[in-house]
Amino acid sequence: MAKSSLLSGFFCFLVLFHCSVAYSGRQQREQQGQRGQRQQGECQLNNLNAQEPQHRIQAEAGVTEFWDYNDDQFQCAGVAACRHIIQPRGLFLPTYTNAPHLIYIVQGRGFQGVMMSGCPETFQSSQQSEGGGGGRREGAGQRFRDQHQKIRHFREGDVIAIPAGVAHWCYNDGDSELVVVTMEDLGNNQNQLDNNPRKFFLAGNPRQQGQGQQQQQREFRREGREEHNFGNVFSGFDTEVLAEAFGVDRETARKLQGQDDNRGHIIRVEGDLQVLRPPRSREEQEQQERGSEYRANGLEETICSARLHENINDPSRADIFNPRAGRLTTVNGFNLPILNFLRLSAERGVLYRNAMMAPLWKINAHAVLYATRGEAQVQIVDHRGQSVFNDRIREGQLVVIPQNFVVTKQAGNDGFEWVAFTTHENAMFSTLAGRTSALRAMPVDVLANAYQISRDEARRLKLSREETVLMESRSRSGRRDVA
Repeated sequence: MAKSSLLSGFFCFLVLFHCSVAYSGRQQREQQGQRGQRQQGECQLNNLNAQEPQHRIQAEAGVTEFWDYNDDQFQCAGVAACRHIIQPRGLFLPTYTNAPHLIYIVQGRGFQGVMMSGCPETFQSSQQSEGGGGGRREGAGQRFRDQHQKIRHFREGDVIAIPAGVAHWCYNDGDSELVVVTMEDLGNNQNQLDNNPRKFFLAGNPRQQGQGQQQQQREFRREGREEHNFGNVFSGFDTEVLAEAFGVDRETARKLQGQDDNRGHIIRVEGDLQVLRPPRSREEQEQQERGSEYRANGLEETICSARLHENINDPSRADIFNPRAGRLTTVNGFNLPILNFLRLSAERGVLYRNAMMAPLWKINAHAVLYATRGEAQVQIVDHRGQSVFNDRIREGQLVVIPQNFVVTKQAGNDGFEWVAFTTHENAMFSTLAGRTSALRAMPVDVLANAYQISRDEARRLKLSREETVLMESRSRSGRRDVA
């Protein structure tokens, strides 16, 4: 009897386990297929273009430039891109977006606040209390003046990950302009709205690029009204409601709405921004410059303590390096675990003078390539064997490389550098030429018959290149040595 009960319980467990695994697998497949379902029929691309930003919004202490997300290549990949240029002492006002995004620091430095819901305010200031005057206390003789969530420093070459719906701000504390390129993954399963980028500002009276903006502007002119700023999220509430919610007077509540604020979304801070942050010691700076080696054990990160940025500018951290051709550095879910949650990754590439990247395709992701320095001849081929892009791309331009489209790059005389954002947490590629390529993995007879060549020609085709991804040019002399 006991044996029968035991067997019955075991079979019930197997059934429950099987159902649980089936449901989990189905849920994962549904999430992974969401991008494809949203974009079905939207990738009929006959021509790609290297694009400059088409729209710009000026603010008091900087400017934001947008690429046209309605363009076919952006719609195909389900992404939007913009570039922020922030002047010294410029503060980008707190905002959140409807989709996760990656940020790359092209130039400059600064610090950033990311407000994770439910996380503690671990940065706290205190001073010796004189005379017992109120205030919040911790320990004898101390009271707090301010406390807030963690402040993170960033510098040139950092990739910063921001989840959907998480509010953040940043400040330029350097002496030069801060240049930032951002890609929003609108096709991500964290975005439950549509494929239109939306910024929800928590302060100011910013102009925004949004769905139907041009249509709204036409309506304003047709109705004889002046165009105006879109405002922040508080501007739509009644002033009395805000005053009650925050426990402040009506005048303060009205200032929350920012209706009389004409500074835009990037404002200038008078003096310097006073926030709690640890000093940058020489040792910390050296550690940042060297780059930190990350060893995950699966227990050290929570959403509140998660690392949000990784520097991919340090040559010593390259994943692929050829002293005659260049280097390639990636950041993905392995070395920045939060990317497993965002399902995004990035890479930074450097090609020396006239060097080339072997023809390859991204197996499981779209790529958004932004040129950071120099220029290169780039060719992209689709599944029909048609060239959809064959042109030079230069600094400041951007092009989308759809999943599985084959791409190759050859640098100009001054070399070429880029950053590429990819729509998978572990974006993989396969090459057509080189030591680890698809052709190298085929038998000689397969190549000989497939291409109607002799076995000797097939052997040369297969073995002539010993490099993996980055290749020295054999048709052009000279190279540029860079660090």
